[in-house]
Amino acid sequence: MGKAMSKSQIASHFADKFGMKKKAVTEFFEELSTLAYKEAANQFTIPGIGKLVLVDRKARMGRNPATGETIQIPAKKVVKFKVAKAAKDAILTGKK
Repeated sequence: MGKAMSKSQIASHFADKFGMKKKAVTEFFEELSTLAYKEAANQFTIPGIGKLVLVDRKARMGRNPATGETIQIPAKKVVKFKVAKAAKDAILTGKK
């Protein structure tokens, strides 16, 4: 497996690809993430990639791994990312 691209490398790639300044691309990604955080409760979709979803997790019984004692885990809200079918197909089969 190769090394993950950094934020700077991603911004450079898009700046070169679309003939934009790197700063403008970085501002676009910052605004996209701000909008995604704000809209996650309503499901935020990035077409072809996936969507952010806010999910209510029910209370459940768990176990303390150190002592083996049974504990009550309270209900809470969690953020999940559901990968789009197109992304799964492209990544798993190697298509672009």
